[in-house]
Amino acid sequence: MCQNDRMSALKIKVIVGSTRANRFSEKPAQWIVDLAKQRADLDVELLDLRDYPLPFFEEALPPIAAKDSYDQPVVAKWRDKIRDGDGYIFCTPEYNHGYSAVLKNALDYTYAPWGRKPAAFVAWGNAGGTRSVEQLRQVLVELDMVPLRWAVHISSPWFIKDVSGIATEANNKTAAGMLDHLTWWTKALKAARS
Repeated sequence: MCQNDRMSALKIKVIVGSTRANRFSEKPAQWIVDLAKQRADLDVELLDLRDYPLPFFEEALPPIAAKDSYDQPVVAKWRDKIRDGDGYIFCTPEYNHGYSAVLKNALDYTYAPWGRKPAAFVAWGNAGGTRSVEQLRQVLVELDMVPLRWAVHISSPWFIKDVSGIATEANNKTAAGMLDHLTWWTKALKAARS
């Protein structure tokens, strides 16, 4: 991608929603990043929550009231990355019918930078991670985001050894549709925000 294309491309942040040891998250995250990078209209960046070790949220004010002005350097670094995005893909496991605590904490640490931007999902676990995505959608609406209907759901991840087990014809087709919708919504919402 040349410099002019990169400047006009939509900035999509792919968020790895787990930090635990021996996590499966890296496989689907890398898979969707590789697919998204094949599109000339997208500038894709992987954001691994391991690189943003946010402390447990216990600020005096909620993010909506604090205007995302927390002083901790790691929080500012996270906020700035989120602010830089035009749209997001959340890669999330399902833990006990929900998404991970570390992802909820990362969502809670900032408010305004998420607003009026779309979100798509790649999920895995029991029932393909559908319950984690349903819970995420509820929270993202409260953050003034537009969670998309389209998502990739990966069943039985514990049997998948590498990315080739994710890159099935069905998953690739679903991901292509999801990326089409994410691109459309990202363009529309970016134009509306301008």
